[in-house]
Amino acid sequence: METTTDLVQEPPVDPVALRIYVNGEWNEGRGAALVSANPSRPGETVAHGSEAIPSDVGAAMAAARSAARGWARTPMHERGAVLIRAAEHLETNTEAWGLELAREEGKTLAEGIGEVARAAQILRYYGNEGDRPVGEVFSSPRRGERILVARRPLGVVGVITPFNFPIAIPAWKIAPALVYGNTVVFKPASLVPLLAMRLVQALDAAGLPPGVLNLVFGPGELGNELLEHPELDGVTFTGSTRVGRAISGKAAQRGIPVQAELGGKNAAIVLADADLELAVEQVLSGAFRSSGQKCTATSRLILQEEIADEFLERLQARLRHWVVGDPVDPATHMGPVVSASAAEEIRAGIRTALDQGAKLVCGSTPDPAESETCQAAGSFLAPSVLEVPAGTMARKNTAWREELFGPVLAVRRAADAQDAFDLANESEFGLSAAVFTQDTTLVLAAMDDLDVGILHINSESAGADPHVPFGGTKKSGYGPKEQGGAAREFFTHTTTVYLRGGIPA
Repeated sequence: METTTDLVQEPPVDPVALRIYVNGEWNEGRGAALVSANPSRPGETVAHGSEAIPSDVGAAMAAARSAARGWARTPMHERGAVLIRAAEHLETNTEAWGLELAREEGKTLAEGIGEVARAAQILRYYGNEGDRPVGEVFSSPRRGERILVARRPLGVVGVITPFNFPIAIPAWKIAPALVYGNTVVFKPASLVPLLAMRLVQALDAAGLPPGVLNLVFGPGELGNELLEHPELDGVTFTGSTRVGRAISGKAAQRGIPVQAELGGKNAAIVLADADLELAVEQVLSGAFRSSGQKCTATSRLILQEEIADEFLERLQARLRHWVVGDPVDPATHMGPVVSASAAEEIRAGIRTALDQGAKLVCGSTPDPAESETCQAAGSFLAPSVLEVPAGTMARKNTAWREELFGPVLAVRRAADAQDAFDLANESEFGLSAAVFTQDTTLVLAAMDDLDVGILHINSESAGADPHVPFGGTKKSGYGPKEQGGAAREFFTHTTTVYLRGGIPA
């Protein structure tokens, strides 16, 4: 394992002033101080401002309700044109905002720039929704009549997003919400407010009417204000299963639809006939890019016994040259996790897994004082690979069962393909999986057997394209899928219209 202990020296950058956005106006929050800190440089502030207060949520909801009728009646092509102009604004600022993302969240600079570019791609995809079918026409058993199924927006939608993709996840929720005619009140994770503000700035600059999109910063209690507001018509959430269930329960009590993308414990299965070099490269990327802070990250690895030792040797060889360090340094493969407290939670999970019988294949011990191979201090962690031995306690091991949301990969061995598929399904989550094989018969078996929402064949488990459905099974999701045409199922509801003229001749 290689590290960069000296952070890249850059000119000091003044912190960006954070503002909330309500009814088309940018204002300072009136609540507690809000500081966005750089996880790779303790003490460095990326952005600062103040949180919103409950009355700001009320004002945002009122503005969204007031704007809802006019926005819903705006032609979809006009709504889409706003998204396309916003995409152009993002593209103009891709490098600058990508750097801010790397400083705020901890991704490498290349990943930060790539995420801003992906947000622009998402806006462009939905910006062209007006050129796609928007309803259906059915025959009627009665003369002189047609049956139309039209779609209408939900109304006022709450958008609650996590820290790990601070501009892409908001984009893939807000873009379909807007293009389908909804108005939005947006509460991002408090750890990453700057990139959320940048997205709203792009949409504001693109000419979005006042009240159509509103931005408030604040803690979980502010999310409760949003959920309990009588004007709320639906909520879309990405985050932990625990919080998602609480949100779904509150919404269900009020009869409000929920779209929730929750946790994942995603398996990569490497079978005996796999291209091992390809598999190692893809598992490495799936497990450790973005410091493992992806809901689709590879956090479990299942190796067919015949190739297990060779695969682990190759993986260790690649990790010996893996650079952990400042995310803005081009030589860095992996930056810090989002905060020192998140890093300590991950270390605690590793300690528990080792106490439960897991073996440290490579990486660092969870005690910084014992580590000689990585920056195991503050927000920095080394990639860790833990092998979970076979036995009745294997499925209960923390590294195998729980979403640690960091650069930790749990490994188990399988006797054959069916055993591997059974081990992959041995989870309460069902978001994503990857299978590495050259055998089409085994690919078809994986499609039948693996209970996941996303299945990759010979590619990493992480990643999603904006034009196809995204979401999981079991405890990984609740409600309609996200992205692609699937997003329409949440952000609209249908009206069946029986269309009849006068009495036919």
